[in-house]
Amino acid sequence: MSDRDGIFAGDDPFVIARDWLCAAEMSEPNDPNAIALATVDPAGLPNVRMVLLKEIEPAAFVFYTNYESQKGKEIAQSGKAAFVLHWKSLARQIRVRGAVSKEDGPVADAYYQSRALRSRLGAWASAQSQPLASRAALMAKVAKVTLQKGTMPARPPFWGGFRIVPTEIEFWADGEFRLHDRFLWSRESGEEPWHVQRLSP
Repeated sequence: MSDRDGIFAGDDPFVIARDWLCAAEMSEPNDPNAIALATVDPAGLPNVRMVLLKEIEPAAFVFYTNYESQKGKEIAQSGKAAFVLHWKSLARQIRVRGAVSKEDGPVADAYYQSRALRSRLGAWASAQSQPLASRAALMAKVAKVTLQKGTMPARPPFWGGFRIVPTEIEFWADGEFRLHDRFLWSRESGEEPWHVQRLSP
């Protein structure tokens, strides 16, 4: 533990994660909060896709999506997910695994209302992950929803947040000759204290 200093220093992994994300916001050209989110289907076959991490809370990571999408259904079935944040500009990444719960209350309402109007209407119009006849069909649905919902649409009941409470957070930084620095924070559940250990590259 004595060599866990510099960018790895600290007693709270969420603070370290926020610090790394803040650094990436200054250097990464596009979407520094983009995460590769992994889930599994009922047969155990993995799925992965890019989504935007919207908040690092004191004890969780939060993103938003359509609950009826493929990822939404898979999270509902398993109650678990994993993701990686990778920043080429910093040569760093953060890997997270843990349990997932819905955020479908006032916090989700507030985030939904903060989005651009067209994005809010798009959430109503898109049956995410479902077959679509054409781009024209989608735009026709958006036009119909716009007439129905107006300029202040409420958050759709099928759209909201997911909160990942991690049991593992790994911080990785590139090292010369592939001798990378890796520190794994792990615990049995979201209520347990963290154990930190250095991993071989």
